Amino acid sequence: MYALIARNSNNLITMKKQPLDLRVKRKTGELPTHRWVYEVLRENLMCGRIRPGIALTIRGLADVLGVSAMPIREALRRLASEKAIEVKGNRRIVVPLMTTEKFSELSELRILLEVHAATKALPFIKTRDIKQMSAYDAAINRAIEQGDSDNIALQNRAFHRHLYAANPQQESLPFIESLWLQLGPFSRIALDKLEQSYRVDRHEEALAALRQNDSVALAQAIEADIRDGIASIKTLQQSESPDLLAMA
Repeated sequence: MYALIARNSNNLITMKKQPLDLRVKRKTGELPTHRWVYEVLRENLMCGRIRPGIALTIRGLADVLGVSAMPIREALRRLASEKAIEVKGNRRIVVPLMTTEKFSELSELRILLEVHAATKALPFIKTRDIKQMSAYDAAINRAIEQGDSDNIALQNRAFHRHLYAANPQQESLPFIESLWLQLGPFSRIALDKLEQSYRVDRHEEALAALRQNDSVALAQAIEADIRDGIASIKTLQQSESPDLLAMA
């Protein structure tokens, strides 16, 4: 077994024991098991709960989640196709390590795709969307005050996903989420290590641009939001070790 299971008041199950510390939503009856397993592992990768370099096993994950090996295999196959994990020759499953070059490439791709997705979604944004995104931004602010790294990551993703998904013809979100999956594990390490960071609320800038129907300002806010995160990670890398990305 990887973990002990403890239930809390937020209807989540926290599984704690190195190397795993998973955040797991309860399975509802209508959700197929394979889909539930995929969503559990995907969310934990996106918010960085599964760290780079940690080896996973099908049997261990099946024991932790209380399911058979089949839905675990199906979920891992899908995550491997999204480049979130690697399956090694000896059947070890690992979250890939990060290099400086790979980090830069993935980050620049994020900017290109997310600016495109945001500006294409702008004509479809309604008042209710802005209200919901404002709620996500407020949740991020509360999570920052509480030092809750999980919810900083999860609410940030929800903010961006809601914006991009407003476009009914959008095709870029699967590619964007693949980038989030690849960057999530390392970004969490950096987030946990940064004691202080100067933070301009780029989400508020994006919301202002949405209210004004200003595509240029929206593009600038989304790009600045991503670049602020990149700058924080690079600052951490330089202050600790030039090899921090590879070590993560």
